[in-house]
Amino acid sequence: MAASSEDTTDANNITNTDDYLTYVDGVGNIPRDIYKHVKSDPLGDLPRYSIHIVIQHFATFLTFLILAATGLTLHFSSLWWAPYVMSLFGGPDTARLIHRISAIFMVVASAYHLLTIVGGTFQKIMKKQFDFKRTQIPWLKDVQDIVHDVKYFTGREPYRPKMYKFMYKQKLHYIAIIWGTFVLVTAGTTLLYPETMSTIWPNPEFFQDLARLMHADEAVMAITVIVFWHWTNVHLVPGRFPLQWSFLTGRITREHQIEEHFLEYVNNLKEFPEEREYIKKILREKGLDTH
Repeated sequence: MAASSEDTTDANNITNTDDYLTYVDGVGNIPRDIYKHVKSDPLGDLPRYSIHIVIQHFATFLTFLILAATGLTLHFSSLWWAPYVMSLFGGPDTARLIHRISAIFMVVASAYHLLTIVGGTFQKIMKKQFDFKRTQIPWLKDVQDIVHDVKYFTGREPYRPKMYKFMYKQKLHYIAIIWGTFVLVTAGTTLLYPETMSTIWPNPEFFQDLARLMHADEAVMAITVIVFWHWTNVHLVPGRFPLQWSFLTGRITREHQIEEHFLEYVNNLKEFPEEREYIKKILREKGLDTH
């Protein structure tokens, strides 16, 4: 893979020497496969998420499980398994009440997330520390990374692309969650408060039917995406199995950071002197020049 111009312009202290070695000022030449030789704490070595993001993710995770369990049981109440699950919630009325309370908590968690993102971004802009390359904002490099990753996994390139803090997969997950939350909250509110929402929608009867359809279908799609895509990519793929602890500890393993978020690791080397010393020690052990 040819070295991209973003690599050289992003980090102040980084110069690409070739596809395999990346020179970082104050450290030396870092081989692309150095992640195979570093030690990692399964609970995480380097910061990835703030305590706010950890709390928001946990709240969303918990409320999503409750909403899925109660919502599916209520929607498919005529199926053979539904009465058994319904009894665990104390009957349909209690299940419906739990579903609505969980929905309120999910809306609160979403508002908390929005407040954190807007407030945190504004604070970084004021301190002149904002860098959109360390955010979930999609840009052209994500498309290029997809192309190079496909080539890597089909054996046409020797190394994965050098990616930032959030790679294309995480951005797709994030966009899907934003869309799913918007649809479910809007449709759920329309079903829960039909008279109030009828004063907003131009064709209340049509939007009632649409809300009933989209609330159920979007929920089924969300559950499918979370179970078969998100959880598989985050926790079950080789190198991450059986669990990636970042969602609880807010930290990422050194190995994972270098392999999938190499350019964020370069930022870590600039920010943490102890990490520079660690990687220099590994480079010396591999017989490579350091500074």
